[in-house]
Amino acid sequence: MADSPAALDRIAELDRRLVAAVKGIKLLAALSSPASVQDAFLAGWRAGKPQLPKVECAKSDFSRTREELEAIFLAADAGHPLGDYLRRCAQSWRIATELLDAAGTAAVTAHSINLFGRPNQRLPGGTVSTLDAARHFIELADELGGELAVHEADYCIPAGVLREELQQRLDDFFGAGTIRVETDPDLVAKAAAGATRIRLRAATCFSEYDRHQLLEHEAFVHSLTALNGRAQPMLGSFATNSPRITATQEGLAVYAELISGSMDIGRMKRISLRILAIDKALNGADFIEVFRFFLESGQTDVDSFASAARVFRGVPPTGGGAFTKDAVYLHGLLSVHTFFRWALKNKKLQWCRNLFAGKMALHDMIALAPWFESGVIAAPKFLPPWMQHVNGLAGTLAFSLFANRIRLDKVEAEDLVLGM
Repeated sequence: MADSPAALDRIAELDRRLVAAVKGIKLLAALSSPASVQDAFLAGWRAGKPQLPKVECAKSDFSRTREELEAIFLAADAGHPLGDYLRRCAQSWRIATELLDAAGTAAVTAHSINLFGRPNQRLPGGTVSTLDAARHFIELADELGGELAVHEADYCIPAGVLREELQQRLDDFFGAGTIRVETDPDLVAKAAAGATRIRLRAATCFSEYDRHQLLEHEAFVHSLTALNGRAQPMLGSFATNSPRITATQEGLAVYAELISGSMDIGRMKRISLRILAIDKALNGADFIEVFRFFLESGQTDVDSFASAARVFRGVPPTGGGAFTKDAVYLHGLLSVHTFFRWALKNKKLQWCRNLFAGKMALHDMIALAPWFESGVIAAPKFLPPWMQHVNGLAGTLAFSLFANRIRLDKVEAEDLVLGM
């Protein structure tokens, strides 16, 4: 795709303005509750006197940021794919500012749905929804619970030990000091990742699966794409967490767990439970009811609080509203997997690698493919280990494409024996 130097300079300038405008927007950090809220809630729960958590959301006013985002939106050429990309990003960030300004009120729900969708959203290429997929995985996990029960003694990795192990792996992979791993006593989620820092929840027991999931999900997707985005020569926005890229980012991250063998059925169940919990909250369940739902599904009270807190980020805990971000995990996973299969079928496997060049949506990879080919958008500097050997990915996808033709509901056990 041939663009004049002046046209590219114009796009680069608008992109720099976009990056500068959104620098102070920290969506999840602004809405997350501190550890003290968890402590107070659990103390009441354990004493038999549960009370809805009280979370004070910081007041914000992003009106001037919205003015700049609107100016960028109008200045970008909607008829040019790079201009359209900037407009989509600006619009997504604008909705995020409206959500933050509404923090603590029922209005957050509508903005959240606008950004992340709803649990009943239809999956690509089918008639089933994300909610249907979540119910399927939960049912399967429950059915396999006894068969897959682990008979070994529970293996607990303290946060400090895991921090040291991850730090060594990341130093070896990215270079010493590129990403630092820290423990955080105020973190409610088990982990959080940025371009140069990964935080682990302190005083927490991590499993062997947790170790691999954190490496593949947080480090080799979220941190990796942020670092690759920072290395882009023109589009610095590829390093930012625009809400519109969340489904693809989380889909890639969960797919990384799956293809690397780091995804266990328990993890799939936890992701799916969050989707059902969002649906319950949207339909009126309050924080205590959602907390009890996670508890009755087998989670500890600490993990149940953390899961419920994700559902009620920024919204009143009284029910009828939800922060719907966790609805994108399964939708993103199935969308990314479908995209990878499509890329193999259409001889576009390079597009799968290019998805790691920064934080982008699947739409961006398709719309901006000519600028990857021309070098305007740089190829990724870092790739996850499982993506470095694309022949292995191709083999997995080729098998998946053919195996999907086999209808399990038509297969009897005798057929399998005779087929041997």
